[in-house]
Amino acid sequence: MIRNPEKFDALLAEVRDFIWNECIPLERGIDEADEIPESLVDRMRELGLFGHSIPEEYGGAGLTTEELSLVNLEISQAAPVIRARFGGNTGIASESLVVDGTPEQKRKYLPSLASGEVTGCFALTEPGAGSDATALKTTAVKDGAHYVLNGVKCFITNAPLAKLFTVFARSGGQERGASGISAFLIEHGTPGLSTGPEYHKMGQHGSPVGEVILENCRVPAENIVGHMEGKGFRTAMRALNKQRINLAGLCIGPAIRLVHEMVRRARQREQFEQPIAGFQLVQQMIADSNVELYAARALLLETARKRDAGLDVTMEASMCKYFASEMCGRVADRAVQLFGGGGYVAGTVAEQFYRDVRLFRLYEGTSQIHILNIAKRTLDQLGP
Repeated sequence: MIRNPEKFDALLAEVRDFIWNECIPLERGIDEADEIPESLVDRMRELGLFGHSIPEEYGGAGLTTEELSLVNLEISQAAPVIRARFGGNTGIASESLVVDGTPEQKRKYLPSLASGEVTGCFALTEPGAGSDATALKTTAVKDGAHYVLNGVKCFITNAPLAKLFTVFARSGGQERGASGISAFLIEHGTPGLSTGPEYHKMGQHGSPVGEVILENCRVPAENIVGHMEGKGFRTAMRALNKQRINLAGLCIGPAIRLVHEMVRRARQREQFEQPIAGFQLVQQMIADSNVELYAARALLLETARKRDAGLDVTMEASMCKYFASEMCGRVADRAVQLFGGGGYVAGTVAEQFYRDVRLFRLYEGTSQIHILNIAKRTLDQLGP
């Protein structure tokens, strides 16, 4: 749902200008330095990028699912690391509060997340609890008006620079299962909470990812999201359901960029005394890529509109994430192939995006997990 087309078109134009004129020229430098310049982060704050999905009453833009999807298509045409810097705040790191936080929790934390003053992170994954998130081992033991948390989270985006951590821990005593998991809001500087060094990653250089370590970390009981003990897994799934739609948009943007880069390369590079754009097998790579990204875009926008209409899109969100992330990987592979040897050498957009987009098929649910989810829901819906 687009609420005010004229106002929204102006927002898209502002975002597009920022991405193409301020972010894309810095891509290579960010990749090599493994760091985003703070001046660029300040511009993100000025433009309100940290608060796109946070309700207006808390300082955000309150974008609808469709509006946010279209913004993501523009933003993600720059290297994915750009959006990763503010994407947690306008996505998974704030969504738990948006969907389940108490009014007091929202007033306390959402304005600083929306402004970008505070960077948030979503600490669910553990060494033994990735695709099976219900297997998490981090514990939260009640001690008077507090809980004492112990455990280790891994692969947490923005953990090394986060000021607010949404940490999921088992508070009900059960060793496994979704019941008994609670979501805790923990501020940076809380005794017993620390973060490990940044991982050295294949791609998305400049987006810090690391561990969150909890050692006898005392957290007030009032910091449980929504004051709902044992409902944390439900909160996580509600946040992830929306984030999977967001992520689909973040997979389509790179594909749009890569198709443009493939066309430019095909027109400029000559073999056998003619541009390779004239070769039919090169044209096939371009055509297949363009068809797939259009199919993913259509699936994304239909799902976004259904969610805005209040419909259950749990299966469609999985479809979006699965199809778009796999599509993006195929387009990136074709881009390297079309670029030839130059696509394998550092310094081209094909090489960088090939590394950067590989992560999309892993986080927010692997492709295999989404296939199982889609199959199960299809069987349940269609009945005997």
